[in-house]
Amino acid sequence: MWSLVGRDEEFALARRFLRQAGVNGGALLISGEPGVGKTALLDGVAEAAAEAGTRVLRAAGVEFEADISYSGLNQLLFPLYDAFGELAPAHREPLRVALGFGAGQPPDRLLVSNAVLLLLRSMAAARSLLLVVDDLPWLDRSSSAVLGFVARRLVGTSVGFLGASRSHTASFFEHGGIPELNLQPLQPDAAGELINQRFPELAPAVRRRLLSEAHGNPLALLELPTALSEPQRLAAASLPAILPLPRRLQALFASRVSRLPESCRRLLLLGALDGTGELGVLLSATDEYDLDDLEPAERDQLVRVHRNNRRFGFRHPLIESAVVEVATSAELRWAHNALARTLVAQPERRAWHLGEATVGPDEKVATLLEQAAHRILRRGDAVGAVASLTRSADLTPDPVERSRRLAQAAYIGADAGGELTNASQLLDDARRASPGGSLHAAAAAVHLLLNSDGDVRTAHRLLVGAIQSGSHGYDAEDQALIDAMHTLLLLCYYSGEPAMWEPFFTALDRLTPKPPELLTVAAATFADPARTGQAAANRLDGMVAGLSDEGDPTQIVRIGTASIYMDRCPDGRDANWRVVRLGREGAAPARRHLGVLLHLCFDDYHTGRWREAAELAEEGLALCNEHGFRFFTWYFQYIQALLAAVRGDVNTNQTITDAILRWAAPRGVRAGASFAYHAAGLNDLARGDYESAYQNAALLTPAGTLAPYVPHALWGCLDFVEAALRTNRSREAAAHATAMQEANLAGLSSRLALLSAAAAALVAADEQAEELFEATLALPDVERWPFDLARVRLAYGERLRRTKATAKSRAQLRIALAAFERLEAQPWLERAANELRATGLAKPRSMARLAVLTPQEREIAKLAGSGLTNKQIGEKLFLSHRTVGTHLYQIFPKLGITSRAALRDALAALDDDEDEGSQLEQTSKK
Repeated sequence: MWSLVGRDEEFALARRFLRQAGVNGGALLISGEPGVGKTALLDGVAEAAAEAGTRVLRAAGVEFEADISYSGLNQLLFPLYDAFGELAPAHREPLRVALGFGAGQPPDRLLVSNAVLLLLRSMAAARSLLLVVDDLPWLDRSSSAVLGFVARRLVGTSVGFLGASRSHTASFFEHGGIPELNLQPLQPDAAGELINQRFPELAPAVRRRLLSEAHGNPLALLELPTALSEPQRLAAASLPAILPLPRRLQALFASRVSRLPESCRRLLLLGALDGTGELGVLLSATDEYDLDDLEPAERDQLVRVHRNNRRFGFRHPLIESAVVEVATSAELRWAHNALARTLVAQPERRAWHLGEATVGPDEKVATLLEQAAHRILRRGDAVGAVASLTRSADLTPDPVERSRRLAQAAYIGADAGGELTNASQLLDDARRASPGGSLHAAAAAVHLLLNSDGDVRTAHRLLVGAIQSGSHGYDAEDQALIDAMHTLLLLCYYSGEPAMWEPFFTALDRLTPKPPELLTVAAATFADPARTGQAAANRLDGMVAGLSDEGDPTQIVRIGTASIYMDRCPDGRDANWRVVRLGREGAAPARRHLGVLLHLCFDDYHTGRWREAAELAEEGLALCNEHGFRFFTWYFQYIQALLAAVRGDVNTNQTITDAILRWAAPRGVRAGASFAYHAAGLNDLARGDYESAYQNAALLTPAGTLAPYVPHALWGCLDFVEAALRTNRSREAAAHATAMQEANLAGLSSRLALLSAAAAALVAADEQAEELFEATLALPDVERWPFDLARVRLAYGERLRRTKATAKSRAQLRIALAAFERLEAQPWLERAANELRATGLAKPRSMARLAVLTPQEREIAKLAGSGLTNKQIGEKLFLSHRTVGTHLYQIFPKLGITSRAALRDALAALDDDEDEGSQLEQTSKK
């Protein structure tokens, strides 16, 4: 076909992809500059696929639908609507709701993605499928996220994905890992062949000029000659001096569209604004026209009409734009109204079309757009919600209401979307509409102030004043008020000053009929958990358990915030990762993406996933930089400082903590300073500077108390006790351990129970210490916290060595050393090794020789080392072969080996160590 002139190599590659996809699935992206022939290549591959018996599903991104969630997916999957019933209800209903075919709560994006993948797999079982999606940059955010998810998971199916995108154009489609074919301009010979085929009558001089101006762009080669008069083509008249390609091409399309009959233009306008390519939508939107009215556009190669599947498509996005450009305002209003009447069952799209059809203020339409914005936001599409609210404000007759909606859009943009510049402009517009302001305006101003180096005290004063002077009547159903309260909660935390919490709790008590459960729980677990957290623990656990069904990123982040100092972040891990994945695909608000990254960093640090913590901290800092969230960089710098401390990178820790302190002090961010003191103190302990460690711990909280409204004091409490003991401040150490016991930290989390019990053991007399340490190690779930647990074992081993219990000391030190080695906690590893040497071991062995096995593990290891199979071992020990396998899975890393063949030597080395320890123990007793 003429449209593939000069594309033999690219078309052959695409057909190879097609054959492979029909057997084992796969995805391919085609990229290139506008007009380079991406759509032509898609058409050729789609035609070849159809001829080979593959079912082809097509969709294209539409500029006018880019803010309507799932509009692209609706295009693509509409032909499969009858097959939705083959899905299980758990997947069928979310898919129906997402695509506008059903009612219900907005579904989780991951659930929709899995539903689409299952649907495609099911359909491809009988006949291979090819998904063809043009103009990916114009695809709406939600569809882009789902299709990006699907495209990367097609291997092993008979489903192919072929997408096209303009080069250097931002897109919400995550294409990482997907092969890409970049179309280059045509070579001179191919360009000459193409223009000769289509315009053989061109004079040589004209032909040379057009080839020069087109630079090998096929669309320019095909379209530029159509704007020339016959005398110009024949060189009987001069050509224009300058032909700027992009503008001239758009003008050419506009002129071609303008020449069409009104009936044809109106149908094209409906198609451009609808964006689905469904002929049924066009024809149901108007009784005046029928399919034959599209014939002039077909003849002029502006559109393709596929009568067999009742779909049509524009041959190039510029044609689509031109259709809208040449339409009068009356024609645009007519088309939007017609589509709104047709889309009654799809409230978001209907509201958008009504908004575009409305000229003057219209509160009814404005309300519909605001409602649509809330639905969009619950799906995590902050940008779409801002767009809908902004249009809602444009149509709002009352200045106060208009200001409220603009302020709400500004708040969403600043708080969630990461659109700080746009949020600032919206906030200015809101203030001009109604100088009195609103709670959303105040909350938006707070976010802008914080991220423009404003101080916390000013932000706190601004928001407290807005809450106290508002007309909300402390109605707990007022979402603006609740959003403001959540923002105030964070401001109070950032301040680290008890007095700043007073206005928050006063407002909380005044909420009627009662405060929202999440706000109440967060106030108890995040503000001062040492004193109020235990009373809310059970309610928090219920919320965390419900995260598996939660799809709103805002709720996930807020529950995560309430979980931080109760150590429930590991329990919300799956939900947090859902938001991270959506954020990486551009389908979750940037600020929410930041929030869950921080919670995962905390989780990773405490549970020993330090490499992942480092990666997520880097991602968080990059996101702060990209979106201008300068205020939140200290969160992720703190994680980097902690990791530097535990790994022995002293200089990096000092550089980071100094930077945090220099930034936090002038802005009144005492929480940031607390983070820095904790990380600096841990660094001091690692390098053995115990006096400095004590001073940093004392800056975090005074001796003998857990500073009120400084929840981070909980995380440094064991550091305080250790540093105090090592600097001969036994009285302060004992007082702090007592404060931890009296606060009943064990009621908050298993990690804090471990720290509290260990502190009591550290300060106890020798005759009591061993019993207390044993009780500490016997606490439930302490294995979840490997670094803290290893530190406790190290302290226990040190105490046992000093009391001459050498064999017992070695047992604890071996386990601690193995844990530190796995974590790569070099300073603590060296400390444990030094302690082992002090027990008489001249050269402490590596983890492979310093593990301790339970009696049953030792017996299983011995039998496995002798050559018995899991089944034979199970028969001897009356265990199932699966149980034996599980034990071996745990034994191998303890011994530092990876195969059964290494078991005998590892056990022999372990026996040698224990014999040596026993001899030393007997010697010490003598």
